[in-house]
Amino acid sequence: MKFLIAALVLPGALAPHIVQAQAYPAKRIRLIVPVAAGSATDILARIVAQKMTEQWGQQVVVDNRVGAGSVVGAMLGAQALADGYTLTMMTSSMAINPALRANIPYDLIRDFAPIANLAMTPQTIAAFPGAEFKTLKEFVAAARDKPGMINFATQTTGSTSHLSLELFRTAAGIRVNHVPFKAGTESHTQTIGGAVPILFDTIPALLPHIRSNRLRGLGIAVTQRSPFAPEVPTIAEAGYPGFEAVGWIGIAAPAQTTVAILDKLNSEMQRILKQPDVKEKFDTLAITATGGTRHEFASYVKSEMAKWGKAARDSGAQAD
Repeated sequence: MKFLIAALVLPGALAPHIVQAQAYPAKRIRLIVPVAAGSATDILARIVAQKMTEQWGQQVVVDNRVGAGSVVGAMLGAQALADGYTLTMMTSSMAINPALRANIPYDLIRDFAPIANLAMTPQTIAAFPGAEFKTLKEFVAAARDKPGMINFATQTTGSTSHLSLELFRTAAGIRVNHVPFKAGTESHTQTIGGAVPILFDTIPALLPHIRSNRLRGLGIAVTQRSPFAPEVPTIAEAGYPGFEAVGWIGIAAPAQTTVAILDKLNSEMQRILKQPDVKEKFDTLAITATGGTRHEFASYVKSEMAKWGKAARDSGAQAD
């Protein structure tokens, strides 16, 4: 009798969710991008929005909401109705923010349901070609000989590039003078000109300068060499096994969104990432596609919050 009741009741209980997923999407979808237009996150959001619109016949509108290091856009995404019609681009900076900013008006774990990790942009150490060191090992040796004397450029204090530097300083046991800039392009210009001898930034941002020999790639912060810059050794190869520091870009929904809709969105993300023209665009941008399940992404977000939170606390970094 129990089995009979369960067989009769369970389909009825699941029916609304099945119908909701089948009908979804039935209207326009808003995709919040918490960073400026023209950024890697924004470019990726527009690729995803176009492909979703083509596949589902419902317009997906990119809505850039910039401010407070992605806090403004993330807050809007967290507070949206959990009906699948407001999605948010989730980035590594959102995993860093809780360790840098007080009183953030949302909880990344409690208020969001991760859908899929879409792409990663590995952090990379590059140097002025005329610097005294030509390899990462030579840089570490120089930093140990002159503790606190070598200037090291990154983007703003509390950025992924800054905290990547903090991770590396700890791993290598060195002291350098951190020189933060307001934008990555400014740190590039100063290093190319030799005003600062070395910097941290993503491989997509640095690749044009490395290819033109205006910067020398010393180490990329992933465990395998990048297909976009195979000539740049990994930081692990310089004696720091397992060292990894990447920016990542994913997509999420409000926390109470139904599993059926979340699964449908995840399937759509996997479909998009496999399309040849999308892969071609990623290759042009030197962005590595990621993919994977919702649960894998959720676990990854938690691990990234723990890693970057420790790096921020150890360094005493605060957001500008």
